[in-house]
Amino acid sequence: MRFRRFELDPTKRRLSRVANVEDLRAAARRRLPRGVFDYIDGAAEDEITLAANSDAYRRIRFRPRVLRDVREVDPATTLLGRPVSLPLVIAPTGFTRIAHSAGELALARVAARAGVPYTLSTLSTRSIEEVAAACPGSKWFQVYVWRDRGLVREMVERAASAGYEALVLTVDTPVLGNRQRDVRNGLTLPPKLDLWTILDGVLHPGWTWDFVRAEPIRFANVVGRSVGDGADAVSLSDYINTQFDPGLSWRDVEWFLSIWKGPLVLKGVQTVEDAKLAAQAGVAAVALSNHGGRQLDSAPAPLDLVPAVADAVGDRLEIICDGGVRRGSDVVKAVALGARACMAGRAFLYGLGAAGELGVDHVCRFLATGMRRTMALIGCRAVGDLSRDYVEGWSRADAVDEGDIQPDEPPPEPLRA
Repeated sequence: MRFRRFELDPTKRRLSRVANVEDLRAAARRRLPRGVFDYIDGAAEDEITLAANSDAYRRIRFRPRVLRDVREVDPATTLLGRPVSLPLVIAPTGFTRIAHSAGELALARVAARAGVPYTLSTLSTRSIEEVAAACPGSKWFQVYVWRDRGLVREMVERAASAGYEALVLTVDTPVLGNRQRDVRNGLTLPPKLDLWTILDGVLHPGWTWDFVRAEPIRFANVVGRSVGDGADAVSLSDYINTQFDPGLSWRDVEWFLSIWKGPLVLKGVQTVEDAKLAAQAGVAAVALSNHGGRQLDSAPAPLDLVPAVADAVGDRLEIICDGGVRRGSDVVKAVALGARACMAGRAFLYGLGAAGELGVDHVCRFLATGMRRTMALIGCRAVGDLSRDYVEGWSRADAVDEGDIQPDEPPPEPLRA
């Protein structure tokens, strides 16, 4: 008889039986306190949209072709004019160090090794400059629009100086969605201590030991500013609803195009009509996204929008499908339907919460290996050859004629300097 060698490293031991992203989710649930896990895992209200995001991929079936000589399969492509090893972007996630002290630095390092872009959130717990120093690869910066436009301009200029290649403007957060798990858990950022959180910490010693040894968590890009940097505990809804500008409009898109010289991506587009307006505005890409189901419950699943948006504006801008990605086969389906790439956030946070940077590496490997395997099994050697001929089970939503699209009405007040 031969005995399996016992792995002394607990993190590697934890990962040794992980077969997919759902296994990492289960591992993260065991390692993280309930409030922390629910912050990552939860969504708005009844979480209908959260479930729909992944269910949309399950409805799509492949039409595999055989005898296609798939000895060499290449998942590489280009995105916003730059080469990427996979049609994948690591999505922006706020307050990332709540999952693991490595936080954004781990995600950025993995993205660089994998050859895919990493998107840093405005509400990150590592600064624009810290992440740039840690990530030699492609970096994008996601921006929320504070009422203080001077602060917004300053962060955009910092991102440009630090070598970020694209600006991702999130447009689906005029107010924060009703995230009921956070309400039930009494979640604040950073977490406040009470009897329950102390007990929960004792029951999850790995996370607690990592948390107490690390430096305090702050919104690193606004430390010391009047908007608040997280030094004082606050609920996310109170923070966003008082600091972010609900008056964001298409005029603001023009302003961002005037102050940012690289590609601009609109994240949070959820209709064909708004995708057409984005093309008219001259942005480089739209990220079809419902914020991972964390904003408006019963919003459309991004994958369901891809065919109609691709038909309407696919020749004028690039389409990124954000939400629900759990397997490499999901990326293949989205690209076959007309997306240029997919964006994934929660999957990487599960990996980070379960096993730190090694867990994030695992997610990247799952997606890359799954994509190569799927392309081989459907008989497609290159990403550029993927098309709707390889999939079935989708339906094209009714498109709106260009003439039916009217400019943003009424026009907003002039932009504040």
